[in-house]
Amino acid sequence: METEIKNNNAEAVSAAESETGKPVTEVPAAEATDTDSAEPVETMADYGKELEASFRKISEGDIMSGTVIHVSEEAVTLDLDYYAPGIIKAEDMSRDPAFSLVNDVHVGDKIEATVVKRDDGAGNILLSCVEAAEVIGWDKLKGYLEEKTILSVKVSEVVNKGVVAYLEGIRGFIPASQLSLEYVEDLSTFVGQTLDVRVITVEKDKKKLVLSAKDVLKEREEEKLNQKIAMLAPGSVLEGKVESLMPYGAFVDLGGGLSGLVHISQISQKRIKNPSEVLKVGDTVKAKVLNTNNNKISLSMKAVAENTEPDPVEEKMAAQYSSGKSVGTSLADLLKDLKL
Repeated sequence: METEIKNNNAEAVSAAESETGKPVTEVPAAEATDTDSAEPVETMADYGKELEASFRKISEGDIMSGTVIHVSEEAVTLDLDYYAPGIIKAEDMSRDPAFSLVNDVHVGDKIEATVVKRDDGAGNILLSCVEAAEVIGWDKLKGYLEEKTILSVKVSEVVNKGVVAYLEGIRGFIPASQLSLEYVEDLSTFVGQTLDVRVITVEKDKKKLVLSAKDVLKEREEEKLNQKIAMLAPGSVLEGKVESLMPYGAFVDLGGGLSGLVHISQISQKRIKNPSEVLKVGDTVKAKVLNTNNNKISLSMKAVAENTEPDPVEEKMAAQYSSGKSVGTSLADLLKDLKL
């Protein structure tokens, strides 16, 4: 073999010399080493995972977790880190009539399911998410309730006084009053919609799960209002309409969902016993922002009045009246000394 390499090398050098007309130094053949052809040496550690899986004991009723490696209309195949794959048939995935394996399950998804059969006759482990929901689903729902977790669900059907959506494979009820911040006339418009909800009732013994979209919407609406309130600078003068009167003050609608309170002590420069003495619902008023502590707007109408310069005509009339002159003085007489 070594002789063949040397001969081939010599022939290559001779060919190069004849082509270029210059002597070419012979390049020594690379020496073969044992490492060039050595195969990777596998140890028992490389088979640790497979060995552990082979000794793992699986019983019917066990909860197993796996990664989706294949999805069809009939079943889902899971990698269980075991020598046998897991199979979940379509009817064992969910009770939701609107559930679709192809649309709702994807390769790479993590799924927990209960072992139904250790061998389905084809060497696969038969699993069920429906049965797993009864074992672990309620515990998860209880955790969502305690942590006030926001979750996305898809409305599947309309029932009496509400709609149905499935969460963790368990049928949940959303009352009509918990669907929106406003009254809902036609519940069917929600079918097929994905809603963000919170769990508000979990009763495993009664198999009762109640969800609320309104709770999430209300919180987000409050966050928006709080952001608007935070933008109000103390000292700003705002205009609004009196929306209600209380013994302790008046609430003023400032627009954009904002409302502020004018305390009775901040309504007028003169002392009053009841806001109704100087205000009525629907009046348009101007008020200064005193503060926005605790996301509540405190207003003062009195502060606006105190900063208003006195009207020259009113001031002249007041002076005439205080000097004892006739109240019937003509407007021309009142205005003649004023520079307008």
